[in-house]
Amino acid sequence: MILINLLPHRELARKRARQLFNAAMIAAVAAGLLIAGAIFTWYKAEISTQQSRNQFLTSEIKKLEAEIKEVENLQEEIAALRARQEAVENLQADRNMPVYLLTEAVTQLPAGIYLNSIRQENQNVLFSGMAQSQERVAELLRNLSRNSEWVTRPELIEIKAENIQLSAREMRRVFNFTIRSQLQRASVPEGAASAQAQGGA
Repeated sequence: MILINLLPHRELARKRARQLFNAAMIAAVAAGLLIAGAIFTWYKAEISTQQSRNQFLTSEIKKLEAEIKEVENLQEEIAALRARQEAVENLQADRNMPVYLLTEAVTQLPAGIYLNSIRQENQNVLFSGMAQSQERVAELLRNLSRNSEWVTRPELIEIKAENIQLSAREMRRVFNFTIRSQLQRASVPEGAASAQAQGGA
């Protein structure tokens, strides 16, 4: 027996193909939406993670800035304390400086020299006086430059010859001089320190 299909098979095939295409398109759109949603969720998670990292870094930077400010304040306080300590040490060293200078003048002064004044100007000391000869002044300069523990770098500022009258008949030629030298205030010389310690004991 022969069967004959009288239904419109071409239209059914087209309809089936159209349905398959629509189903494929829907599946593709759904897959695209799922992939886009997954990518969006991943990016959102990454952005959130990065924002939390940024917030953590910002808070840590603020903490570090506060610590740096504290360190700067501490450094300023340390510098101020050092300046005060230095000022106190200078005052302590200067307290006995006139005694040391007079002792030094007596020790280093050669015979034939008479001092009129010893004047301190900041770190400089001016010795003014009279000498019997220029050689005596040169000897004083040598003594101050080589043997002195309290003054250094002596230099002759002025020397002038002058005649003074000792009596009605006697005149003598003398030399008025001025010597400038610098103080050594940084530390007490060892000899003076040991003598001061023995005196205190």
